[in-house]
Amino acid sequence: MALTLYLHPLASFCHKVLIGLYENGTAFEPSFVDFSNPRSAAAHIERWPVGKVPVLHDSARNRVVAETSIMIEYLQQHYPGPVQLIPREPEEQLDVRLWDRFFDLYVSVPMQKIVGDRIRPEGATDPYGVAEAHATLETAYDMIERQLDGRSWVTGETFTMADCSALPALFFGSIVHPLGEGRPQSRDYFERLLGRPSVQRVLAEAQPCFKFFPYRDAMPPRFLEPVT
Repeated sequence: MALTLYLHPLASFCHKVLIGLYENGTAFEPSFVDFSNPRSAAAHIERWPVGKVPVLHDSARNRVVAETSIMIEYLQQHYPGPVQLIPREPEEQLDVRLWDRFFDLYVSVPMQKIVGDRIRPEGATDPYGVAEAHATLETAYDMIERQLDGRSWVTGETFTMADCSALPALFFGSIVHPLGEGRPQSRDYFERLLGRPSVQRVLAEAQPCFKFFPYRDAMPPRFLEPVT
């Protein structure tokens, strides 16, 4: 098999790429990176010195591909499937890339700041940074609510890379900072995302690791129930 995706099942950015792979039924081999295992961690750092996941390896082209948006673009270029996650029209491409980055930078990143602060040692927490992260999420949620007006998906009527990015961002983001009742379009959009078979598969695979999520106590019970 040409493609190997190095991942951790609890990592939100891994979920983004997995959704893209599952949307198109792209064949790949998942490889779990165990950062608590020195050999596994060292092997991954050798592969990608930044040490982040996911990382995609294409043995057919002897190429390592990093950064989630680049991976999805690479897959569309070299392993296209029935779902075109990046549109052909240039202006539409810009919209998709903008909202893809928006969810990564203004929802996922502040969410990770809040989550990471919970597991910091005593005396090393960053209350000011966490407050800033919550404020960023409030602003981002308002912008998402406005963007969704009249749209089924975040850039229109077609599911794209931006929606792949939105699911993990909103899934974990809404746990640490709920969407609230005043954002009905965002709440409906989140439910539409949860209805995608690709999303359901990703969350089912991740569920055994939810017990390790630092905000597990805030997870809605429906995400902790056994998947049948």
